[in-house]
Amino acid sequence: MGIFSVYMLVTASTFFWGANFVLAGPILADLPPLWAAAIRFALGAILMFVISNFRREKLIGLARQNALIYLLLGAVGIAGFNVFFFSALQSTSANSAALVMATNPLLTALLAILFLGEHITNRHIIAMPIALIGVTVVISQGDISQMQSLNFAPGDLLMLAANLSWAMYNILVRKYMPNASPVANTSWVMAAGAALLLSAAIGSNTQISTLDVKASVAMAVMVIGGTVLAYIFWSIGIARLGAARTAIFMNLVPVFAMLVGAVLGTLPSFTQLIGGFLVLSGVSIAMLPPRRVQARLEICTATNQN
Repeated sequence: MGIFSVYMLVTASTFFWGANFVLAGPILADLPPLWAAAIRFALGAILMFVISNFRREKLIGLARQNALIYLLLGAVGIAGFNVFFFSALQSTSANSAALVMATNPLLTALLAILFLGEHITNRHIIAMPIALIGVTVVISQGDISQMQSLNFAPGDLLMLAANLSWAMYNILVRKYMPNASPVANTSWVMAAGAALLLSAAIGSNTQISTLDVKASVAMAVMVIGGTVLAYIFWSIGIARLGAARTAIFMNLVPVFAMLVGAVLGTLPSFTQLIGGFLVLSGVSIAMLPPRRVQARLEICTATNQN
C-alpha cells in the first residue's frame, strides 16, 4: 500500500469521527451516554468478528498469544477514552472539551518522542501550530473572543484524562500491537473495549430505551463508519506513519464535523471556513515530502525578502 493510500485511510478515519458528532445527537436522545458507547462498540465488535470469519482470520490463536495486549489496548483506547469523554461532557462545555482534545497531536508527539524514540521533523513543528490555530478558529465558531470566556470546569480534568488515554492508545498501538492483520487486531481490541464498557454501563444502573428509526440509522452508520472502518484505518496509519505523524490528522475531526453539519443545514461562517483552511494547510504540510516542504519554505522566504 502506497503512502498516499495510507494518508487517505487516516483522513477517512477523521471524517467518520467528525461525522460521529452529528450522529450522536439522535442516539443520545434515546440512550444514556455510557450505554450508547457500550452498544456502539458491542455492535462494532460483532461486525468485526463477522468480517474476520469471512476472511478466515486465526482469531483464537491470536487471542491466546496476545490476550493481555488486546485487553490493555481495549481498556485504554476504547473503554478508558469513552468513559472519560462522556463523563467530561456532563460537567464541561463542548467547546472546552474540543479545545482540550485539539492538543492531542502535540501530546501524542511528545509521548512518541519519550517512549518510542520517534523524531519530529521541521515540517511537523511548523504544521502543528498552524493546524491548532485553525482548530481554535473552527471551535470558536469564528469568534476568537469566545475562547476568553471559557470556564474550565472539573470536567476539563476528565477531558484531559480522555486526551491522555487517546494519546497513550496511539503509543501502545505502535509499540505493542501484534503483527497480524488490522482486521483481526481491531476485532479483539474492540471486543475487549466493548466488554469493559458493557460492564460499566450495567453497573451504572441507568435505564435504556428502544432506539427510534432516526437513531437506529445513526447508530448503524456510526458502527460501520465511525467505529469499524475508522479504527481499522487508524491502526494502519499508526503502523505505517508512526504515532506522531498519524496524530496530527486528529485536527481534521472538528473540520469534518463542521462540514457534515453544513450538509445537514448548519452552515459555517466565513471565519470558520478560514479556520478549516488553516487546519488543512497544517495537515498538508505534515504530509508533504521533506524536500517539497523545504522548497516551499525557501520560496516563501525569498518572497518575504523581496
